[in-house]
Amino acid sequence: MKSLNKMTKNERSLLLYLETRAVDYGGIVDTRHMNQDDMEIAKEWNKKGFMGFGRIVMKYHSHEGTHWCKFSDEAWKLAHQERKNRNERLWLKRDWLGTEESREVFGNPHTSGLNKDINLQDEV
Repeated sequence: MKSLNKMTKNERSLLLYLETRAVDYGGIVDTRHMNQDDMEIAKEWNKKGFMGFGRIVMKYHSHEGTHWCKFSDEAWKLAHQERKNRNERLWLKRDWLGTEESREVFGNPHTSGLNKDINLQDEV
């Protein structure tokens, strides 16, 4: 299987979506949140053994989904790393301060700086 840095943005996004479905929904996948490209990627991952992916027997379809996924150890490892990477990317883009950071930058953690435009990348 590809390393994370060789996966496309769509593949990484799908990996995180399916990881959420595996953890929070017991592997039931709601394909209404997937496009045709996502379906093709998931089917290819199934063929390669990266993760199991398939359709649930109609009798067991529900509002939660019509397909299932089951992660391999490698898929779990990559999903965990991508979730961590995503958190780090979003953390760098944040536009808010915690109270301790505000205390360091402005003095008062609750009211200081409310009327000031700041660039967090310069301040923190």
